[in-house]
Amino acid sequence: MAQPDFWNDQEAAQKLISENNRLKEKRDSLMNLVAGYEDEQTALELLKADPDPELQEEIETELASLQEKFHNYELDLLLAGEYDDHNALMEIHPGAGGTEAMDWGQMLFRMYQRYCESAGFKFEVNDYEPGEEAGLKSVSIRIVGKNAYGMLKSEHGVHRLVRISPFDSAKRRHTSFASVEVIPEVDDSIDIEIDPKDLRIDVFRSSGAGGQHINKTSSAVRITHLPTGFVTTSQAQRSQLQNRETAMNELKAKLFHLEEEKKRQEKMALKGEQKEIGWGSQIRSYVFHPYNMVKDLRTNYETADTSGVMDGKLQPFIYAYLQWLLSQENPE
Repeated sequence: MAQPDFWNDQEAAQKLISENNRLKEKRDSLMNLVAGYEDEQTALELLKADPDPELQEEIETELASLQEKFHNYELDLLLAGEYDDHNALMEIHPGAGGTEAMDWGQMLFRMYQRYCESAGFKFEVNDYEPGEEAGLKSVSIRIVGKNAYGMLKSEHGVHRLVRISPFDSAKRRHTSFASVEVIPEVDDSIDIEIDPKDLRIDVFRSSGAGGQHINKTSSAVRITHLPTGFVTTSQAQRSQLQNRETAMNELKAKLFHLEEEKKRQEKMALKGEQKEIGWGSQIRSYVFHPYNMVKDLRTNYETADTSGVMDGKLQPFIYAYLQWLLSQENPE
């Protein structure tokens, strides 16, 4: 950074500065943890020499704070993926099963909304298609915040629900499925080339809440990428231009993720690896009857606090997944 030609390439310079700041922040966090640990050791020695209830209470408070700081530092180390610090794009699609499955999709939508509120993430709904009787047919969400993709990539896959159906007069047990897709949002540093001839762009009137412009102008935009069949829709913004930009950004993210997935598959083939956690694989089971249990089928982490999970208490599942992912990448 001290070189006289450092700013000749401004994009590379800015990237290096960002990386330097990230590493400095990580080092400072470690130094603060070490200093806090040493302070607690000294305080414990004083407590042994002269037991004092007030000092003991102070030490217990500081230890709890230090433990939380350590947990956050460990989490930062686990979030070391190339795109973990990006915003996340999420889609929820109910499986077969009509109203029952669409209601399950709505329940997952609420769960992620509650989680994002507690995590301090911004939760933006780009497109929402309600079910005929209850629930939703599909929803597209943009989640904005530090490490949003890194935290939510654990949710990518099929989620299974077992419960007594509220829509069944015979009160029978039903199993429902919904798929959750989570991909990183691309930024200006990632160049995605799209041939305009490969796109079909449709405009239509928005159907959701959003002010007086709703249903008066054709502001909603749907983009179809013909070679892949990918479809992205946005009707949450106030203008057709904004909706078009939102839908195009989501399409770029999908195409980028597709290419990254191809590279990963090729790498696995070269290594001769057979194990695969693919798109559409079942990742988590939510059982409300005959007992209460939510279990992640990759990490085997489970809890009986089903109501807490549905209220957005996903951090233990996310943390267990990140540790599991690290063990998969470094099996030795």
